[in-house]
Amino acid sequence: MRVQIPRLVIAGTASGVGKTTIATGLMAALTAQGYRVAPFKVGPDYIDPSYHHAATGQPSRNLDTWMVSPPTVAYLFARAAAQADLAIIEGVMGLYDGFSGWSEAGSTAEVAKLLGAPVVLVVDVASLARSAGAMALGYRDFDPDLRLAGIVLNNVGSDQHALWVREAIESVGVPVLGDLHRDGALHLPHRHLGLVPTAERGLGQALRAIRERIKEGIDLERLIELARSAPPLGTDNPGLFPTETPSASVRIAVARDEAFSFYYEDNLDLLRAHGAELVAFSPLHDGQLPEGSQGIYLGGGFPEMYAEGLAANRAMHEAIRQASQQGLPIYAECGGLMYLTKSIADLEGRIHPMAGLLPGRIVTEGQRLKLSYVVIQTQRDSILARKDQELRGHEFHLSDWVDLPPDMPRAYVVQPYGSESHPRPEGYCRHNILASYIHLHFATAPHLALNFVTACRAAGESQPYDG
Repeated sequence: MRVQIPRLVIAGTASGVGKTTIATGLMAALTAQGYRVAPFKVGPDYIDPSYHHAATGQPSRNLDTWMVSPPTVAYLFARAAAQADLAIIEGVMGLYDGFSGWSEAGSTAEVAKLLGAPVVLVVDVASLARSAGAMALGYRDFDPDLRLAGIVLNNVGSDQHALWVREAIESVGVPVLGDLHRDGALHLPHRHLGLVPTAERGLGQALRAIRERIKEGIDLERLIELARSAPPLGTDNPGLFPTETPSASVRIAVARDEAFSFYYEDNLDLLRAHGAELVAFSPLHDGQLPEGSQGIYLGGGFPEMYAEGLAANRAMHEAIRQASQQGLPIYAECGGLMYLTKSIADLEGRIHPMAGLLPGRIVTEGQRLKLSYVVIQTQRDSILARKDQELRGHEFHLSDWVDLPPDMPRAYVVQPYGSESHPRPEGYCRHNILASYIHLHFATAPHLALNFVTACRAAGESQPYDG
C-alpha cells in the first residue's frame, strides 16, 4: 500500500514540556478549521489518546515499535490515516528517548523516521534564553536522518523573552513556528498515573481555551505546509486483518465508563474485523450486561478511584459471575483484573468488595509504581493464545494483587524488558477466564483477536471451547 498522507510528529525535549497540551490544541484547532485529523500517540499510553479523541472526534491509535514490529506499525498508521486530511502524531518522553541509551528503538525519533514525518519540537523555555539555540542545534544534528522541521516555544515569559529565544534558535538555522506564553490555565490535570482521563471530566472549556491560544500563537498554515511536505508512504500488508468479512457477528461486551477506559484502538479494530460487534457497558452504572453478550472484555482504567461505586453495584457483580458460570469468555487487563478479585483497598486503605471471580485482593496504599515493557511466556492454553507462546506486553499500575493461593493457575511467566530481575508468575488463567496486569496489543500476534472472537462464538453457540 502506498499513500500520500500529510503528517507531523509533535515531539518534546522531555516529558512534561507541554507536548500533550500543544498536540491536542493543534488537533482541536485544525479540526475547527474543517480538517479531518487522524490522531496518534507514540508508545503505550492510554490517557493522552483520550484527549486526542476529545479534540478531533476521531479515535487515536498507539504507534508502539516495541510491542509491534515497525513494518506493522507503519501499516496500521497508513490504514487508520488513509481517509484523513492530515495526521498529527504526539511523541513520547523526549524526542530521542527509547528503551536504552545506545539505541533509538521505541523512541519518537524512530517512529518519525519510519513514517517519513517532519518533526516539530516543543521546548519549555521558562528558564532559557540564548541556550535554547544550543539545544536546537543538538536536537537537529544528533540524528542527521531525522527531519527537525521547526520548534514551538512553550512557557514564554514575555514578548522580549520570546524574541531572545527565537533569535538564538533561528541563528542555527532551525525555524521557530510559534510560541505560547506562560499560562496556568493551559495545564492539564494530573494524578498518580499521569493525566486524568477525559472519561472522568468534561474537557470542553479547557480544550476551547487551549485551541484559541494555539491559533493565536502558532503558525497553523506553516504547519499544514510542513505536513503536506511529507513524502508518499509505502507499507506492506502484514496479514493481520481478514480479507473476507465473517458471515456471522459475535457480540462482545466491552467495559467503558469512568473506571474503565484503557484500550488500544487497534485491538478493537481487529476484534471487529474478525466479526465482533462491540457493545459498551458500565460496571459502575449498569445493572446487567448487554443483551446477547457472548464474551466480556474488561480493559484497564482506575477502578481504585471508583471502588466505592463499583462495590455498590452488586447487580453487575452477579451478572458477570453468571456469565462466567455460563462459559462466556472473559478477558481482563489490569483494572479489569482488579475488578474480578475479591476486593480492592483504595488509596486510603478502605476495602471495597468486587466481583469475586478471582482469588486474592488488591491493595493500593503505599504501593510502588510498576512500569515496564515485558516479555511473557504463556503457561497454558487460553482464550487468546496457546501454551508456550512468547508475547510482548506492557504493565503500568500502582497496586498489588495479594493473598494468592500457591496452586493458582497462572497465565504467564513475565520478564521485564531490559531488567536483571528474575522471571515471575503473573495473572490467572482457567477455563474461560484470562486475567492479568499485562496489557497486550493484539497486533503483536495475528491470532490473538481471532482466538478471542472464536472463543466467544463457540460460547454463543453453546459449544465448549477447547482452547
